[in-house]
Amino acid sequence: MFGNVLAGHRRRANLTQEDLAERTGLSVRSLRDLENGRVARPRPSTLNLLADALALSSGERERFLGAAAPSPPGVPRQLPLDVPGFCGRETELAQLDALPGDAVSIVTIGGLAGVGKTALAVHWAHRVADRFPDGQLYADLRGFGPAPAVTDTAEVLRAFLEALGVAPARVPAGTDARSALLRGLLGDRRMLVVLDNARGDEQVRPLLPGTGATTVVVTSRDRLAGLVASAGARPLRLDVLSGAQARALLAARVGADRLAGDPGATGMIVAATAGLPLALAMVAARVAFHPGFPLAAFAGDLGVTADLRRVFSWSYGALAPPAAELFRLLGLHPGPEVTVPAAAALTGRTVGDTAQSLAELARLHLLTEQRPGRFLLHDLVHDYAAAVADQDREATERLYRYFLDEAAAAAVAVQPQWLSPLPTPPVVPAPDAARTFLATEHQVLVAAARQAAENGFEAFTWRLAWCLAAWFAPNGRWQDNETVQRTALDAARRCDDRLGIATACRMLARAETRLGRLDAAEAHMAEAHDRYRELGDAGGQAQTLHNLAEVRQMTGRVEEAVAAVGDAVTLYREAGHRDGEARSLNALGWLYAQAGRYPEAVGCCTAALAVQRGSGDLNGQAATLDSLAFAYDRQGRTVEATAAAEEAVRLFRESGDRYHEAETRGRLGDIHRAAGDHTEAVRAWRAAIRIFDELNDPAADELRRRLGPLTRTDTSRP
Repeated sequence: MFGNVLAGHRRRANLTQEDLAERTGLSVRSLRDLENGRVARPRPSTLNLLADALALSSGERERFLGAAAPSPPGVPRQLPLDVPGFCGRETELAQLDALPGDAVSIVTIGGLAGVGKTALAVHWAHRVADRFPDGQLYADLRGFGPAPAVTDTAEVLRAFLEALGVAPARVPAGTDARSALLRGLLGDRRMLVVLDNARGDEQVRPLLPGTGATTVVVTSRDRLAGLVASAGARPLRLDVLSGAQARALLAARVGADRLAGDPGATGMIVAATAGLPLALAMVAARVAFHPGFPLAAFAGDLGVTADLRRVFSWSYGALAPPAAELFRLLGLHPGPEVTVPAAAALTGRTVGDTAQSLAELARLHLLTEQRPGRFLLHDLVHDYAAAVADQDREATERLYRYFLDEAAAAAVAVQPQWLSPLPTPPVVPAPDAARTFLATEHQVLVAAARQAAENGFEAFTWRLAWCLAAWFAPNGRWQDNETVQRTALDAARRCDDRLGIATACRMLARAETRLGRLDAAEAHMAEAHDRYRELGDAGGQAQTLHNLAEVRQMTGRVEEAVAAVGDAVTLYREAGHRDGEARSLNALGWLYAQAGRYPEAVGCCTAALAVQRGSGDLNGQAATLDSLAFAYDRQGRTVEATAAAEEAVRLFRESGDRYHEAETRGRLGDIHRAAGDHTEAVRAWRAAIRIFDELNDPAADELRRRLGPLTRTDTSRP
């Protein structure tokens, strides 16, 4: 991302955003928006101003301007910021440079914690990025953090597939299916994949390519002997820095002249930090902040038997009180990344004050600013923060409250037609901003929901899970949704929260329906319905019955489905929820159409459409028009069927629902073929095939079969 590149150059030039604003004449807000990625395409004049102000060399300038160019679709650039002041490791870099580029290459970088495995992998990846024109993928597997925080391989696969252009709804369920799809996509690409901090062979294996020219770099404290034996990985063992390398690192951070002024103290620091780059970076940070102190003062503090915990405590002891308090409170954060507003919620202080404390922690290398405004704790540092953490339930509750408030507002923004079990948020963001928030924060929200259940804050768990469903469901992430809803249901049962039990049961049943576990889904829906009825919640009952109708239709019980959705319509009316009533009316109309009761289908859908047009429910309108197109076509009302299908296509496109746009285009082709207009049928089917192919959906194959009899041209590439 260009914002990362800009922030990296600014930091290497030792400039604040205010400094750079003054040099360029841009506003601080504009720079902040550039670094946060809010500006997708900076103007050429802006880029040139920045390059001049940063005093970039010709090569740096070319790469800087190139980073601002939009990446082609499916060409990810996921590498984190390069390591400033990287030095040494010439032998290891040469070994990495020698990797063949015309076949699958796997290299494992092993070594103890803090030895610089990630720094080497990321630095080399940036150095050779131009060798991989199809992009770079990166994942922090967090293999040696707290057990619940270890990254799920299936989640990494999903992120990689989406980065390669697979639509979220088309990502298959299950690790094996996702792994197979990833291998297929990598087969004809030249890519670099960095898998950082792996726990063991099994976490990595599904992420490996099968054929092609992709290079994979894996870092781990584990030897990963299984990858070496079975996948042909080349092991690269990273040792601590030599004395000369450690001195070079210190010199890059604090200045060679300062080291030369006291070689004895320099030697003591090198010995005390045992050649570990993480420890050296922390020591160097404090030395740099006290230019008037003699080196002997720092060497004396360390002693010659320092370990990492000693270094952490030494850096922690150097913090100003507000930053020290924040560091202790960060031990309560579930991870993996901490934002400024979340940290502010922990401290109860302002965002501005908290940002200053985070910057202080980053300067002392207790945090890494992974992306602008997003900070990562090395897992060893996080362990230390947890060890010194204040067990402050008020701070913990403030953090969970922040997560819930932000997630609830985003959920309402992306699913305005859903009946929410939560209080109405005072401010609702724009849908695009809400989707960005949920896409960025959902891993943290899942970790927070799990942690809240463990810490006795069960009410937050099921409420966060409902918010996450608003993101997982429309993106087809049913396995993720099932996992978080099971956690939510267990938490709600422990505190006997009837609304929580009803909500979690219903959302879990929705996931089980999509995953084909229909008996379990129906059982959970029955429990949800009973709980809602006990609460006198007509809207909750209606939602459950609407969902139950789908299960009954899928199991061939059409009349029971009609009865359930009919009851849902009545209950929505009682609750005064017009959008829900309209969507259930459309569902009833679709069921009638499937049963051949076309006049009744048209009547239900027409009534639904009137409500949806009034409320501006674009996606609801599109779905209803699709149902009407089906019913009209079966009645032989070709003109009306065509008009309804064409409007549905337009509205699905406007609401960003590409899968259903393709489905309706396929239906439009059927309507044209039945009317004898083969030219328009071919046109509609080809448009649908293009979308299904982009989504990697097998529905494209059926449409190709329909095309066969109508054209002699090559339809394999519509």
